[in-house]
Order: sequence, then C-alpha cells, then structure tokens
Amino acid sequence: MKSSLFSQISMLILTALLMVACSSDESVAPSPQQVGAGQASAVFAGGCFWCMEPPFDALPGVVSTTSGYAGGTAANPTYKQVTAGGTGHLEVVQVIYDPEQVSYEQLLEVYWRNVDPLDAGGQFCDRGVSYQTAIFSGNDQEQQAAERTKVQLAANFGSAIATEVKPLPAGGFYPAEDYHQDYYQKNPLRYKYYRNSCGRDARLAELWGEG
Repeated sequence: MKSSLFSQISMLILTALLMVACSSDESVAPSPQQVGAGQASAVFAGGCFWCMEPPFDALPGVVSTTSGYAGGTAANPTYKQVTAGGTGHLEVVQVIYDPEQVSYEQLLEVYWRNVDPLDAGGQFCDRGVSYQTAIFSGNDQEQQAAERTKVQLAANFGSAIATEVKPLPAGGFYPAEDYHQDYYQKNPLRYKYYRNSCGRDARLAELWGEG
C-alpha cells in the first residue's frame, strides 16, 4: 500500500515538473543545425528526447545533438501538438557527426543500448505514439545497416523488435522548442529526478546489463 502511494505521489510530482518545464518558452524553436562539410546527420526516436541527447553527446566524433520531431504530417509542430497526438510525429534527436571519427554503425549501437526495443507502446513511463522508437534513415546504406542490427537484436532477444526503421521524409526533422535543447545540462536536478522516476535506467540495466 505504501509503495503504491509513493508511486502515485512520484508520478504526480513528475507530471508537475513536466508541465512546468514544457510550458516555458514553448513558442521559440532554434534554427535547424547545419550539416557542415565532411559531416553527416542521423535521426533517432528513443522516447523522451531529453534522455537521448546525453549518450550521443558523450560519443567522440559527435558534433551536436538537437531534440526535435519527425515522422509526422504537420509542418513546424509544437510540443503540445505532438504530445497531444494527431500529428504522427515522434520525439527524436538529430545527431550531427564526423564519419571520420565515428561510424553510423557505432551510432546505432549507442542508440539501441539506450532504448527498450521491445516496447511498442512508448518508452518507460512515457506512453503514446510520440514516445515510440524509430530509426529514420537518410539513405539506403543507413536503412540496410539499421535493419541488419534490428534482425540481430531480434535473434538475441528471441522476440520481435518494436522499433521501426524507415526513411526520413524530405524536410522531416523539426527542432523542438529552445527550452528542450540540452535540458539535461540546463536543468540537471529536474532531469535526474525525471529520469529516475520514469524507471529508464532500471529497465535499461535489465535489458542490457549495468553500464
């Protein structure tokens, strides 16, 4: 009974934090990051985009990460529109990287180990279409590489992989509002509380092992 009450209180606090965070500066979105000469970009949906920036930022060869939306029908969607449903967008992170320092296959490895690929309904405590997982490929080579790793994972887990692999629509990445960018750095205490309360790390450890 106490455990159930604690969980309910935690979720109420978590919801309040998200409402406060996402009501701030919502109308302002940064300009899309430009891919420089000799650089490449990749787009991944892994649930809450706040949580997908840190693992890629820590990877040598990654130039920048940008939280945003992809895969939907509406142009320039807002956070409220996406999370309310109806636009078809997923929360994603765009990774700009130097292929001379890090390969797309290495990005895929980081991606898979930071999501629950068995969950078709969202990620961790976040439910709904906008929190589903997907790999948005930019070309045939990326599509094939992603599909190949997906087949390997299915064999390893002995279960179907819920993550979709599909081409990124032309002009299909939209940066999220400025407040969402680098959230884990701007609001470290709120970010840590959200991440822990959502059960992300516990589930990742269960799937992939500690560390």
